[in-house]
Amino acid sequence: MRPFSAAATMLLFTFALYVIEAYDVSTGLRLDAEDGIVAGDPDHLVGVLWAPLLHAGWLHLWSNTLPFLIFGFLAMAGGLRQFLFVTAVIWVISGLGVWLLSPQGSVTVGASGVIFGWLMFLLFRGFFAGSVKQILLAVVLFFFWGGVLFGVIPGQPGISWQAHLFGALAGILCARMVARADRQRRLSQEPVMPR
Repeated sequence: MRPFSAAATMLLFTFALYVIEAYDVSTGLRLDAEDGIVAGDPDHLVGVLWAPLLHAGWLHLWSNTLPFLIFGFLAMAGGLRQFLFVTAVIWVISGLGVWLLSPQGSVTVGASGVIFGWLMFLLFRGFFAGSVKQILLAVVLFFFWGGVLFGVIPGQPGISWQAHLFGALAGILCARMVARADRQRRLSQEPVMPR
């Protein structure tokens, strides 16, 4: 995907998160309670689909904005179709992990599971693909953002390590799947040399 298109897409996506949060705040965070992931509650399993679009107030959204923009933009390097696939896999696995492992009845919202997934996708993609350029990008990302990976460790109050952990695992899975698909596509396009 072209850089301008990728940037425009992520800015529009981020703008949508701010519009949703403005509405949520105006209703007293009603969306969070109704559409967040309520752990272990089958009636709220649909929260897996909505929770990454919701945030527990402006500070929560603001803290997610910069990594959301940067990692989302970089994850689009393989094109919109690949980005949508990777994002969907991370989104669902992260949400299901929260629903299964969070304390019963707790409500979880926020895009950080998706953000962790994108980060791990970007960190591992180059290693699975054997791409020097992608590995260099991973080194730079790790230098600046590696510290956030401590968010997968349980114990920080008010932070869903479950979303972070399952998002991260899904990102690694996606990196492997994308690298394998790219390798198979390259092999199928290689000309056969006559003997």
